[in-house]
Amino acid sequence: MKPFTYFRAQNADEAMVQIRKPDSKFLGGGTNLIDLMKMGVEQPSHLVDITRLPLTQITEYQGGVRIGAAVRNSDAANHALIRTRYPLLTQAMLSGATAQLRNMATMGGNLLQRTRCYYFYDPTLGECNKRNPGTGCAAKTGVNRLHAILGTSEDCIATNPSDMNVALAALDAVIQVSGPRGDRAIPILEFHRLPGKTPQVDTNLNVGELITAIDLPAMPFATRCTYLKTRDRSSYAFAIVSVAAAIDVDSGNTIRNARVALGGVAHKPWRVPAAESFLTGKKAGEPAYREAAGLLLQGAKGYGHNDFKVELARRSIVRALTDAAAVRV
Repeated sequence: MKPFTYFRAQNADEAMVQIRKPDSKFLGGGTNLIDLMKMGVEQPSHLVDITRLPLTQITEYQGGVRIGAAVRNSDAANHALIRTRYPLLTQAMLSGATAQLRNMATMGGNLLQRTRCYYFYDPTLGECNKRNPGTGCAAKTGVNRLHAILGTSEDCIATNPSDMNVALAALDAVIQVSGPRGDRAIPILEFHRLPGKTPQVDTNLNVGELITAIDLPAMPFATRCTYLKTRDRSSYAFAIVSVAAAIDVDSGNTIRNARVALGGVAHKPWRVPAAESFLTGKKAGEPAYREAAGLLLQGAKGYGHNDFKVELARRSIVRALTDAAAVRV
């Protein structure tokens, strides 16, 4: 591991000053960053510990809920406001990692998780444009069973590994950030990026910006939901395909509103508003769900080992919407 300096910030002003030092990184739970430092993938010269900043509250906010960026994943998942109003988020977070990791990981850090692509994570395995821009993408012709089928580019086929991010995408979350140019709000669908020609850039955060909170807007039908995660084993495994679904069905079985986001299939949580609009006004049931799945997966393609993901995603979408519609609230 490359030597580095360390500073524990006591307030946001201190953090903003320290992050201006060359090659600096914010440190929250460290469950991803420290691993990458050990592997030599991330090599910051300076770490700014932000765990003492007053960003650990979960409160009601403008009809919804605001979650501080330093709230631990386990605390958010088990908080009464989240469990009762946004159970989709609780389900997603409890399906990720282990209890020990959830006790350490922060909400802001989870948003910034870097891909778990084998070739990115281990410099000994081959070239990786995300780790070393311009060198190529070994995953395209290598072992790519867990890789993306949507939104890929010639330079990268990696996926976003977070379960939490998929639920946040379905819940229309808004990310609050502070930086050298002041405060701003970033809708979750604009926060993460597709790889394009710059796969090394995962988000639309600007240099020196700090995530301060995650806002969940009021969504009355968010309690009729499910988080479906297909994985190789029942714990501590990343999603092969995941679906976060929430649906509003009236007494006549007509869909009034729906949200569907996919994980494990793209460089960012995958959501297609046109698929949700299509569902509105349709009778709840498999025919409508299958057509919506077709819209969500338009343009999907595999790279050999992950060809099966296209059909798996289709079936997972239908199953998740079916299960969500069956929830009694």
